[in-house]
Amino acid sequence: MNKKQITIVGLGGVGGYFGFKINQFNEKANEFFISFVARNETYSVVKENGLTLLSSEHTESVTKPNFVYQNISEINQPDLILICVKEYDLENVCKQLQHIITENTILLPLMNGADIYDRIRKIIPNNTILPSCVYVASHIKAKGIVEHKGKAGKIIIGKDPNHSSKNIDWIINLLQNSKIDFDYKENSFADIWTKFIFITSFGLVTAKYNSSIGTVCTDEIQKQEATNIMVELKSIANKKGIILQDNIIESTFEKAMTFPFNTPTSLQLDINSKKENNELELFAGAIINYGKELNTTTSFTEKIYSELKQKI
Repeated sequence: MNKKQITIVGLGGVGGYFGFKINQFNEKANEFFISFVARNETYSVVKENGLTLLSSEHTESVTKPNFVYQNISEINQPDLILICVKEYDLENVCKQLQHIITENTILLPLMNGADIYDRIRKIIPNNTILPSCVYVASHIKAKGIVEHKGKAGKIIIGKDPNHSSKNIDWIINLLQNSKIDFDYKENSFADIWTKFIFITSFGLVTAKYNSSIGTVCTDEIQKQEATNIMVELKSIANKKGIILQDNIIESTFEKAMTFPFNTPTSLQLDINSKKENNELELFAGAIINYGKELNTTTSFTEKIYSELKQKI
C-alpha cells in the first residue's frame, strides 16, 4: 500500500507547531511521506537542521521531515495539504496549488478568518476543503524555530458542506496519533465565526486606538465601537444561516476579560508599526464584502476600515 503524502505549507507559528507534531509522530511511525514548504532562510535552516519547536509539550525539540521544498510546484500528488500561510498570501498559494493537487487531495486551512473556506473554494472549486479554526499561542522565534507557550494548541474541524460524505477517518487518526487536541464537528462554521467576532472586533478597535484588549473592555467608547462591529458581524452570520449563541456579544467580552489587561492584538501591532502586509482585509475587508454580497449594512466597519487605512 502506497504511503499517503502530507504537506504543510508555511512554517510560521501555526504551521510550525502542528507540522512539528505530525512529523514527530511520523518519524517513529513511518506511515506517511511528510513534506514542509518554506521560503528563503527558513527553507535553508529547516532543510539543514530540521524544524525546532520550543515547547514544554516536547522533550525532543527537533524534527526532520522526509522532504523540505522551497516551491509549491515541487509537491508531488499530495493527499493532504495543511495551508498555514498569512491571509494575504492565500490566493497566490491556492493558484499554485491548482497545478499540483489531484482530484483526491484534501485541503485543511489552519488560518484565521471567516471567509477562508469561501476564498479557497473560488480558486479550487472541486476538492474537499475542511473548514477549521485554530487556537494556539505560538510564534516564530527565529528562522526555523517556533516557540509555543501556554495551553496545548487546538483545531476545530468541520465537514466540507460540498463533500459531507467524504471519508476523512485517516486524517482524524493522524491528528489523534500526533497528540493534537481537536474537535471534529458536522458543522464548524459557528466556531469559526465565534472566533472571528472576537479577533475582528478587538483587532480593529485596538488598532484604531493603539490600546489593549483590557482597555477595549473597560473604556466606554472603545467598548461601544467593538460592540458595533460585533452587531454587524452577527447580522451577516444570521444571513449566511450560521447560528451563533444568543449572547455572543456578552460572551465575547467575557472571554476578552480572561486575557491580561495589556494584551495587544497582532493587527494593532502591525497597523501601528505601519506594516504594509497586515490582516486589515481579513477582518474589515471580509465584513464589508459580505455586507455587499448579502445586502447588509456594515457602516461602522466601513468607517473604522477607512480610519485604519489612513494610519498605514
